[in-house]
Amino acid sequence: MSSLPPLSPEQLVKPRHFELRMSLIFFTLFVPLGMHVPYFPLWLQAKGFQAEQIAVILAAPMFLRVVTTPLLTALADRARDRAHVYVALAAASLILSAGYFLTPTYAMVLAVSLALTVAWTPHSPIADSLALSGVRRFGSNYASMRKWGSISYLCANLAGGFILAATSPQAVPVIIFAALGATLAAGLVAPRLGRPRLASPLSATDIQQSAPKLLNAYFLYFSIGVGVITASHAFLYGFVSIYWKSIGISDSVVGLLWGWGVVAEVCMFMIFTRVFGSFSVVSIMVMAGLGSIVRWIAFPLIWPLGLGVAGFFAVQALHAVSVALVLIGLQKMIGETVAEERTGAAQGIAYFSNGFFMAVVTLMSGPLYDRFGVDGFFAMIPIALAGLALIGLAARSAPQRRIGR
Repeated sequence: MSSLPPLSPEQLVKPRHFELRMSLIFFTLFVPLGMHVPYFPLWLQAKGFQAEQIAVILAAPMFLRVVTTPLLTALADRARDRAHVYVALAAASLILSAGYFLTPTYAMVLAVSLALTVAWTPHSPIADSLALSGVRRFGSNYASMRKWGSISYLCANLAGGFILAATSPQAVPVIIFAALGATLAAGLVAPRLGRPRLASPLSATDIQQSAPKLLNAYFLYFSIGVGVITASHAFLYGFVSIYWKSIGISDSVVGLLWGWGVVAEVCMFMIFTRVFGSFSVVSIMVMAGLGSIVRWIAFPLIWPLGLGVAGFFAVQALHAVSVALVLIGLQKMIGETVAEERTGAAQGIAYFSNGFFMAVVTLMSGPLYDRFGVDGFFAMIPIALAGLALIGLAARSAPQRRIGR
C-alpha cells in the first residue's frame, strides 16, 4: 500500500468553526430526507397514483442511484474541493425538485424522481467524507457533528405530520423544495478542505481495486444477508403511511409514529456498547433479523386485535432492533475483519447490496399492497428469513483473522 500524499500547508489549517459548519450541513441534509421517506408516498397517493405506480416511482431511483452515486463520489474525490461538488449537486437537486410542481403525470413524476436521485443521493457520502477529513486532520468528533442529522430527521418527521394535518399532502413537494434550498444555503458555507487523501467510502475506483480481495464467502454472505434483512423494510417505507391514513390515523400521529422509530434507533446507539458490546456480529444480526420478523408478524394484527395506535407505537419501538442493530452490526463486522485500507471498498460493496435488494423489494411491494393491503407485511417474513439464512452461512465461514489485505 503506497503512503498517502502529504497535506499542503493550507490543508493543515483548520477552517474556522469547522464543527459548527459541518453540523449545519448535516442538519439541513436530513430535513428533506425526513420529509420524503414518510410523506412522499402520501403525496403520490393524493395525486391518484395506484400502488404499483407508487412502487415503481419509489424503486426506479433506487436502482439508478447504486450506479450513479459511486461515480459522483469518485468525481468529488478528484475535484479541487468536494465542497464545490456538494454545492453543485445541492443546486441541481433544488432545481430538479421543482419538477414536482409541474402537472403530475406518471411519466413526469417518474422522470423527475429519476433525475433528482442522481443529484440528491450523493449529498450524504460527500458530507461524510468532509466530516471524516476533519476527524483525520484536526481531531474533530464525527458523532458530535453527525448527531444533528438524526435530530433534524426526527424533527422533519414530527413537523411534517403536523404541517400536513393543517394543510394537505399537497404541501409535501413545497416542503421538500424549501428544505433543499436550506441544504444549498448550508453548502455555501461548507468548509473547504482541498482534494482528499483517501477516497470516499463509495469511490468507484476504490471499490474496483479492492473488491477482488473482499469477495470471500464470509464478507459476501454477511453483506448480502444485511442487504436482504434491510430490504424486508421496503414495504414499511413505501406503504405504511398510506396504510395508517387508510384506517383513519391523522397526519400528525403518522409523524409521531415515524419519529418514535427514530427515537428508538437513537436510543439503541446510546446503549449499544453497554448492553450489546460483548455480543458477536452474527448474534447481533440474528437479533436484528428476528426483530424484523416480529415487526412483520405484528403489523397486520395490531388494528384487528384492537390494540390501536398504542400498538403501532410498540411495534415502531422495534426499529431499534431491526434497523439500528443492522447498521451497528455491519460496521462492527467491517471493523473487526476488514483491513483499514479496504474499509472504503467494504462500505461501497455493502451500499450496493443494500440499495439493490431494497429496490427489488420496493418494486414488489406495490402489487403486494394493491392485492393484500396491510397483509403484504407477511410477505416480508420470508425475506427476513432469507437474510438470516445468509447470516448463518456467513457464521460457518467466519475468518480467524482480518481479511482484505
